[in-house]
Amino acid sequence: MSEAELKAKPAPRPVEVKAPQLPPLWQRVWRTISLPILSIFTALVLGAMFIVLSDVNVLATYQNFPNAPGAALRATWDAISLAYGALFTGSVVDPATLAAALRTGDPATWSRAIQPFAESLVATTPYIFAGLALALGFRCGLFNIGAEGQLFVGALASVWVGYSLKGLPAVIHLPLALGAGAIGGAIWAGIPGLLKAKTGAHEVITTIMMNYIAFRLSDYLITGPMKRPGFVPVTPFVQESARLLRFFSDPNIRLHAGFLLALGMAVLVWWFLFKTPLAFGIRTVGANPNAARYAGISVTRNYVFAMALSGALAGLAGTVQVLGVDYWLGQAFSSGYGFDSIALALLGKSHPLGVVLAALLFGTLRNGATRMQSTARIPVDIISIVQALVIMFIAAPAIIRAIYRVRAEREIGEAVFTRGWGK
Repeated sequence: MSEAELKAKPAPRPVEVKAPQLPPLWQRVWRTISLPILSIFTALVLGAMFIVLSDVNVLATYQNFPNAPGAALRATWDAISLAYGALFTGSVVDPATLAAALRTGDPATWSRAIQPFAESLVATTPYIFAGLALALGFRCGLFNIGAEGQLFVGALASVWVGYSLKGLPAVIHLPLALGAGAIGGAIWAGIPGLLKAKTGAHEVITTIMMNYIAFRLSDYLITGPMKRPGFVPVTPFVQESARLLRFFSDPNIRLHAGFLLALGMAVLVWWFLFKTPLAFGIRTVGANPNAARYAGISVTRNYVFAMALSGALAGLAGTVQVLGVDYWLGQAFSSGYGFDSIALALLGKSHPLGVVLAALLFGTLRNGATRMQSTARIPVDIISIVQALVIMFIAAPAIIRAIYRVRAEREIGEAVFTRGWGK
């Protein structure tokens, strides 16, 4: 081709590369929450089946089902509605009590109306701290099974500071007690983190072993050096200056400032994880420690640092329970907050907002289970079954997609990893 022909030939048009268009905000939000909502709904439906199977009177009506199907179906509906109605009124609000409070304006009636939800928030508070602890560990690729032991150690440290230091003003005493709980949990979790970083010891094994040490240590201290005078193995009461503020004067409403502290900590953890260079190293190590090491990021330091932060949050879970609710520490004071936090972090996708919502769900179910057992005479273990089903459906979303024929969407985002065995 001659030079004249080359000049006469038009230049090729540049190819326009369009950026992918994001779907509307409401659509993205619905994609995020639809599977959890369907999982909770499905778990409640299956839980209703267990409620029916655990009710001898309902099962008796099915013996005569061909002759009286209406009676069997009515008994089934009555059992399910009574159980879930008691769950709702025991964890959120009793509509009749709320209506009476709105009609009369009586302060005592108002207290009874808001007490169920307030108690649900009380149960939610340690769940938030413990769930954040596991979520932060997951972000670094660490499976911190020792949150329960760290919770015990944090509670022990805070209660000791709370009752042994006397004459301090609240502005000094309360932060000291909170700080002692966080430091105690951080030290207890930092040991497995150091072993992981220096020797390669798997954190699942070491944190489980540290749990047993924490349990036996608390038994020794509560029955020995930290025991209150008397026959009951409990610690002395913490000083008034070390107690978290309660929002209501009614002693039956135990909602305290620890709930606001938990929400503030969730915001702080979110800011730390996604807005700071320090947490970028943690997330990089969690995604690929070999690549992080090649990029000059210290894997050892991030393992220890992440485990210490995780332990500090777990220690605060026990601290707020002692300083805000019980004011003393007894044997086996935690009913599994640390172990439930594993499910919370998984359910919340290791994101602080997801952890808060999952903690609210678990706290509500936990508080309402007592009312369901006393009113409907349904075993409290049904709630544990519902929680397990929710976790199973969240962990295996393909089940929910298959049941409700939900199309799988391509997810774009940062994955959360935990290192496998021997890695």
